Amino acid sequence: MANSPSGESVLDRVMRMLTALETEPELTPSGLAREAGLPKSTAYRLIEDLTRRGLLERGPDGQISLGRRLWEIAQRTPLAATLRQTALPYMEDLNAVVQQTTQLSVLDGTSVMIVERLSRTGAVVNPAEVASRMPVHLTSMGHAILAFSARSVVDDVLRRHGERIAAERPQFRAELAETRRRGYASLDHLIHRNTTGISAPILDVHGRAQAAITVVVPSDSVNLGMHVMALKTAARGIASRLRGQAQAEDRGPQPLRQHVVALAS
Repeated sequence: MANSPSGESVLDRVMRMLTALETEPELTPSGLAREAGLPKSTAYRLIEDLTRRGLLERGPDGQISLGRRLWEIAQRTPLAATLRQTALPYMEDLNAVVQQTTQLSVLDGTSVMIVERLSRTGAVVNPAEVASRMPVHLTSMGHAILAFSARSVVDDVLRRHGERIAAERPQFRAELAETRRRGYASLDHLIHRNTTGISAPILDVHGRAQAAITVVVPSDSVNLGMHVMALKTAARGIASRLRGQAQAEDRGPQPLRQHVVALAS
């Protein structure tokens, strides 16, 4: 990649433009140049190149947005092709059993990123969206993943955000220990005051969390025990499929309702 006089590569400049459109989904060409911190001539040239390749799109009003080609490429990543596609049947069953929003997330630095989300009419308020990121220490997703991560991963999060975590979750390490003991995390009233997030880790063959599956339910739900059973069953099913166990591959994902009935009986 050719460099600018400042030594910045073309890829660096493109990434600044794409990052700007993550925050503001639609911008005028001049607005995109300003948000990306680029000269207008440079930004306009890159906009034309990226639009021609489908990585950006220009609306009827001239506004620039991320292009569908980016979405097509994203669908072919291992994250989408393996984790997301494997988890979807279990998420659908979990969503039908719990009747509330179901989410799949992974650790992304010191945040958790939503990679899939299923909701339904009548579900409680949940502002999370696919590709959005949330603080790892303020979500049940983050607790479930970190509780089953290597110590070095937890130490890195604490090194980078220790002061904030100490102020907002002073019992953070104890909460992770409790999550490991129970096998799931449950946090009340953090993302929304009337909801509870419950998350279970999806473990690899070494017992480390690859991802977390979550349900967001009313805080006053009388079915929390059943929700936890359904959630942990889904997490185990996804983990089994991801590990490629021959028996699970031959059998295919089983309806979660059957598992929940068996567990409850």
